[in-house]
Amino acid sequence: MSGTMEQNLDMRGMDAREVRARIRENEYAGPTGGLAAGFAQANLVVLPGEYAFDFLKFCVRNPKPCPVLEVTEAGSPEPVVTAPGADLRTDVSRYRVYEHGEMVEEPKDLLHRWQEDLVAFLIGCSFTFEAALIAAGLRIPHVEQDRNVPMYVTGKECLPSGPFAGPMVVSMRPYKPEEIPLVVSASGRYPAMHGAPVHVGDPEALGIRDLYEPEFGEPVEIEEDQLPVFWACGVTPQAVAMQAKPPLVITHSPGHMFITDRRHSEYEV
Repeated sequence: MSGTMEQNLDMRGMDAREVRARIRENEYAGPTGGLAAGFAQANLVVLPGEYAFDFLKFCVRNPKPCPVLEVTEAGSPEPVVTAPGADLRTDVSRYRVYEHGEMVEEPKDLLHRWQEDLVAFLIGCSFTFEAALIAAGLRIPHVEQDRNVPMYVTGKECLPSGPFAGPMVVSMRPYKPEEIPLVVSASGRYPAMHGAPVHVGDPEALGIRDLYEPEFGEPVEIEEDQLPVFWACGVTPQAVAMQAKPPLVITHSPGHMFITDRRHSEYEV
């Protein structure tokens, strides 16, 4: 077993604070899937304060792809609701920084980038409902195939807010028809983490032409007896924020989520 795999297995059993401490001290810089098992992870979007209210309205108007877990006070990097004492400038293993819609760097911390007017948004992540699917005895195809989940830009427009507008992005996982009721009920218990699927079956109904050419992530094999199942995806607010091209947008790097102190069960309804 490689040192990286051993480290990942070791960190899987840690609690969220221990993993964040490793990340903060630059002892871990990899993806966070599977780490701090049982703790919810979140997408991160950071914007200048003048854009924050319009972005919040966008999220409220589009709750399936943009379920807001927390909004920080302007200038404060501490998520006091989901992880008191944490620091969003240092506790994500890799970030992406965009200026006017163009990515300019992918740093390990934001200490050199933080401004007093910045507002951070933490948005629900599919890792929680994937844990529920596994607990229900269902497979996660992209995990089994060692790939990133495929994500597609749809033809379904989100409700706009100020400069923020654009299509919904969805993720896809294939399942057999007889599995779909369980898939829907298991994921539907977590509306703060995208909840139940938004569509099952024909991808063209969403404006998706080719399942093997996702805009983000990697394609997965779909067996003849499986149907594609689509969920609203947290890439949506990131894509929309970048399309608006404000002077500065900061997000987590794909797969490098923020690990909260909240357990999956706290978001179950």
